Amino acid sequence: MADPRGFLEVQRRLGPLRAPLERLGDYRDVHLHAPEGEVREQARRCMSCGVPFCHRGCPLGNLIPDWNDLVHRGNWREASEQLHSTNSFPELTGKLCPAPCEEACVLTINDDAVTIKEIEWAIVERAWEEGWITPQPAGVRTGRSVGIVGSGPAGLAAAQQLARAGHAVTVYERDDRPGGLLRYGIPDFKLEKGLIDRRVEQLTAEGVEFALGVSIGDDVPFEELRARHDALVLATGAQRHRALTLPGAELAGVHLAMEYLVQQNRRVAGLPVTAPELSAKGLRVAILGGGDTSADCLGNVLREGCTSVVEIAHGPTPPNERNPQRTWPEWPFLLRTYPAHEEGGDREWQLETTAIEGDAGRVQRLRARRVEFPGFAETGLRKPVPVPDGDVTLAVDLVLVAIGFTGTESDDPLYEQLGLELGARATVPVDSDFATPLPGVFAAGDCVRGADLIVQAIADGREAARSVDLALQGASALPSRVAV
Repeated sequence: MADPRGFLEVQRRLGPLRAPLERLGDYRDVHLHAPEGEVREQARRCMSCGVPFCHRGCPLGNLIPDWNDLVHRGNWREASEQLHSTNSFPELTGKLCPAPCEEACVLTINDDAVTIKEIEWAIVERAWEEGWITPQPAGVRTGRSVGIVGSGPAGLAAAQQLARAGHAVTVYERDDRPGGLLRYGIPDFKLEKGLIDRRVEQLTAEGVEFALGVSIGDDVPFEELRARHDALVLATGAQRHRALTLPGAELAGVHLAMEYLVQQNRRVAGLPVTAPELSAKGLRVAILGGGDTSADCLGNVLREGCTSVVEIAHGPTPPNERNPQRTWPEWPFLLRTYPAHEEGGDREWQLETTAIEGDAGRVQRLRARRVEFPGFAETGLRKPVPVPDGDVTLAVDLVLVAIGFTGTESDDPLYEQLGLELGARATVPVDSDFATPLPGVFAAGDCVRGADLIVQAIADGREAARSVDLALQGASALPSRVAV
């Protein structure tokens, strides 16, 4: 423990953000780097607990107290080595992970958590700046071949590990650039795409091949792909949208959030957009949903210059503060505010959309009612009760639906060709080693769990890679989360 009084003397302080009016004028990252001294001071707050619950909260088992101590002492290179020993892509989790490790921090029992996520980001960015992150090609090749379907975080993590184990790895991606939802689902103001590109360059230098614009099941039948490789890893994600079952959902101007976000990301990248083109410029926008995806839509429509925007969630209003005696170290139900919420627009909770109406086939109005959740704080039961005279009508020109995902895509021919019976959540069945019932075929990430955290996808990709390596060679030197 570097400083036994650090958590008593230093208060939690997050890194700076660019001014809202400035960042609305572009799509660059909204975050600024905190000075080195401030990052080291925040790392000083870590108590190096005898039983570090942050390990339990992190699916990767990141060695958080270890690299916090190293950062506080100024040993940045060693901190990077510790960080990369468990996490393939710390810059991605440092930017996108909601940080369950922080919710599990022992300090949250009666104080604010250590800024684990921002320290992680500072470590990996320092490592890139100093040139410490370099390709690590395998010294010996096994002569075995592995195909990976999907280039999101699970697929990229599996590819990295398997290539370093000496296998020939090919990643198949149906889009024109690698990254999956990292590339086209997440706005640049949250994740600039250069962060993906530099990791892809590293993987390529380590021997990973990328087959882009290749849809497995369409362009390449599954049986043909299986014949090409000694093993396969399915990392296709879970992009089946939850259906919007409301009157008027079929009207023009009602779109799935991902339709809009993909187009926006392609525009920002200077890439062509398929028709019909979507734009929020000059429109009155309603976003249905209260999570990450709805906040991504919010930041985009504000940058496009919408006339107005309201984010609508039908669930209970989350509390501003947690009750650690009831929730720690688990993930609490809590109000999550994103930088986009500082930039404009309105945010509604306990507003249940009942219908979407329009004229001449195009959306014009959204009808909703205010609801209450009696006893929710005590019981956690989410049974809405309408508020008397609580009917609301909003004038809208564009409705973006961001109400979540329900599993693998129902129209993906790959899953029909697999012949597997998908689980209740339309996910791929696997055992504890991420092996499917099909010989030599493994699966990892959201296609196994349903929509989940990026940190979980990376953890699954690494574990699946170790299982593949064991199956191909009978032994593996790849690290396991279980061993942490």
